[in-house]
Amino acid sequence: MKKMIFILVLLFSVNSFAKMITVAVAANAQYAMKALSHAFTKKTGIYVQSVVSSSGKLTAMIKSGAPFNLFLSANMKYPMYLYKHNLAITKPKVYAKGSLVLWTLKKVSLKDKIDTLKNPSILTVAIPNPANAPYGVQAVNAMKNVKIFTDVKSKIIYADSIAQTNQYIYSKSVDLGITAKSVVMSPKMKNKGHYIDIAPSLYNFLRQGVVVLKYADTSNKLATMKFYHFIFSKQARSIFKQFGYILPK
Repeated sequence: MKKMIFILVLLFSVNSFAKMITVAVAANAQYAMKALSHAFTKKTGIYVQSVVSSSGKLTAMIKSGAPFNLFLSANMKYPMYLYKHNLAITKPKVYAKGSLVLWTLKKVSLKDKIDTLKNPSILTVAIPNPANAPYGVQAVNAMKNVKIFTDVKSKIIYADSIAQTNQYIYSKSVDLGITAKSVVMSPKMKNKGHYIDIAPSLYNFLRQGVVVLKYADTSNKLATMKFYHFIFSKQARSIFKQFGYILPK
């Protein structure tokens, strides 16, 4: 009897593993990914496990052999790098375009838009580190394009990723920050504090790319491809739209 139970547990474990994939997710998409994963699992019975970090750090992990099936990046640069170095088996494809917002949970007026950063009462501003996070690159571009970066760079607190940027803002450790619109549109953060969109003319929308990674060749490739195609489905596009993303045509 005990032996039979052990065999059943073992078979259940193997079967569960066979129905699970691991996705590396840029931090801006972590809330959208929860909704996508839930919808996909409900539809297929395949579970999706997410590993969240900055796109640069996830790329480094993939280069080091991390067992990820797919990679949802915050730009096209990192997926293209992986594809060119034979670490991805599909060409990078844009799944959504992301945008920037100024967000605060403090009693800070944002009526001056991005020029608010120059206000002497603003002492600390969180942004993702441009070295690893594409949203950080565009945040710096926006500040440079209105010629305020030099004036405010002493106020900037560089976070490892969008996720850490959000933590700084949400905990009120900083006066305000520049983050992804998908964050403030998420059910968890919606109506927390207040935000304004940063003018699109000041930076480039983030063309967020996805690739199927080489690891998937030997680990649940069928399930991986099902999720890959699901990302571009009508249902997934509706979810991305709910989180404030701009949908590719």
